[in-house]
Amino acid sequence: MEQIQGTENSSANEYLADIPLPACILAPDGCIKAANALMKDVFAYEGIAEQNFFALTGVKRKALVAAARDEEADEIEIERNSQSFVLRTNNDPKDDEDIYVYFINVTERDTLREERKQEQVCILYISIDNYDEMMSSTTEDSRLAVPTEVDRIVRKWAAQYDASIDSIEADSYMMTVYRRDADRIIESRFSVLDDVRKIDTKVDFPVSLSIGMALGMKSLKNAKELAEAALELALGRGGDQAVVKNGDRTHYYGGKLQSLEKNNKGKSRIIAHALKQLILESSKIVIMGHRWPDMDCFGSAIGAYKICRYYERDAYIVIDNYNEALQTVYTQAVETENYNIINSDKAKEILDEKTLVIVVDANRPSMVECSDILEKNLRVVVVDHHRLSDDSIANPTLAYIESYASSASELMTEIIQYTATRRIVNKFEAETLLAGITVDTNSFSSKTGVRTFEAAAWLRRAGADTSEVKRFFQSEATTFQSKADAIANAEYLDNGVVIATSQGYSTDAQIINAQVADSLLSVKGVRAAIALGKNDMNKTVISARSLGDVNVQMLMERFGGGGHHTSAGAQVEENPEEVIEQIKEILPEFTDEDNTEEE
Repeated sequence: MEQIQGTENSSANEYLADIPLPACILAPDGCIKAANALMKDVFAYEGIAEQNFFALTGVKRKALVAAARDEEADEIEIERNSQSFVLRTNNDPKDDEDIYVYFINVTERDTLREERKQEQVCILYISIDNYDEMMSSTTEDSRLAVPTEVDRIVRKWAAQYDASIDSIEADSYMMTVYRRDADRIIESRFSVLDDVRKIDTKVDFPVSLSIGMALGMKSLKNAKELAEAALELALGRGGDQAVVKNGDRTHYYGGKLQSLEKNNKGKSRIIAHALKQLILESSKIVIMGHRWPDMDCFGSAIGAYKICRYYERDAYIVIDNYNEALQTVYTQAVETENYNIINSDKAKEILDEKTLVIVVDANRPSMVECSDILEKNLRVVVVDHHRLSDDSIANPTLAYIESYASSASELMTEIIQYTATRRIVNKFEAETLLAGITVDTNSFSSKTGVRTFEAAAWLRRAGADTSEVKRFFQSEATTFQSKADAIANAEYLDNGVVIATSQGYSTDAQIINAQVADSLLSVKGVRAAIALGKNDMNKTVISARSLGDVNVQMLMERFGGGGHHTSAGAQVEENPEEVIEQIKEILPEFTDEDNTEEE
């Protein structure tokens, strides 16, 4: 930071009087020793000598000293008397000596900066969600009426903010608006989302929009790219929401509807073909899911392994640790000696430049079993059903991320169906995939669509025995008792949310909490259930479930987690009691109509 140098040859009072801007002398104890007459422009009154500098300005002496010593430090700015001042001190200030503090009036500069900022052009991309499904499901009379009504609402909304809007395709728009009006749009929390959702479509699902907005970009090219990324993120999170990207910060608005299942399986066929090409071009394939894999993660990994083996390529499943809930199926897989299951260290040793990495049931580097592998500049395929987040795996070679799907196992089952003309999975593999679907749908009671049952039926025909699948879920007596105690001592809140805590520590805390939350949803009057407990690494594991009107995915993102509209989770360092207090504090944002989040 550039400083103003004092003059040691002049007396303090003479020097202060000669300075053409407000200034004062600050003693080591933080009190003002002397000030010139111009200081009244800052505080609108005289007689500030002997006053505490921090009490007057809100700035500590040590902050001024630190800024003076660091050329890269940000300006220290205050607002007083309807004006803005930057505070600077002499070069190389000493901790035990008096320092001069200069108040530089930057009101005009800040005003010009703000005016320039308000005249920045911001770009929005708007897309009608599930346009193809809506067109194929509506009657011939409504086929034009719904898009026409959407167009009318969107253009009327844009006109409120003096925006320019153009139709790019039948289901998408590009909108440009000044920053001052973009801020007004954000303040209204994108009211157009609610207006469009009210349209009567004459079908069993509402019409909704996805919006991507970019702020703060210096060039239109960068603004366009950022807005496209924001729209992609909104679509990846299930639609019916707006995503605003402002530099490194991301804000979410809306997200009230659950993701709509797509009837057309054409994308599964395309993904299967693209995956085939990538596998055939690879020397080996490394498959991994999230840390401490659950049944869905393991089942989808087994499915990916079978596809690789069908194309006669060496494949490896990376697993470092697993919990009791996976013990039965994991042991059975190892005993067959049909699967190459290795740890992260071994996986890193076998990598070469032609290795393909397949990530299942996760899309964030911080969640995968071995994030180091993702840093090796290899080709990466992602197959997942969780909503995208701002820190998702960047630029994968192939991504099949569908938040409408019940599970990664469902998506992998569809890919398998388009991989070969014959069934390539055996009885155990079919049961493992079916178990993955079963656990993520809470035995087909939530987040279950037509395609979920079709995938399950295909696995049943492939030999899956539902009795064997149920055996995968058997737990120890102590685990069962822990779940029973948590349910019995659950706290029921007035807003229809119930919170339960498992006592002690458990390697199976994630599974226990998920099952507790699922069980509590069966209680009348409960809209959402949250279960907490400590794992063996002393972290608090949170599982959240809802019946649909409480967005637990956005709630869990506040704690660094994520998931789906009705099923989500997180892991935090704080103890369960502290987490419960935080949850209670922010719950009104998610149990009421407002569903907005910042990252």
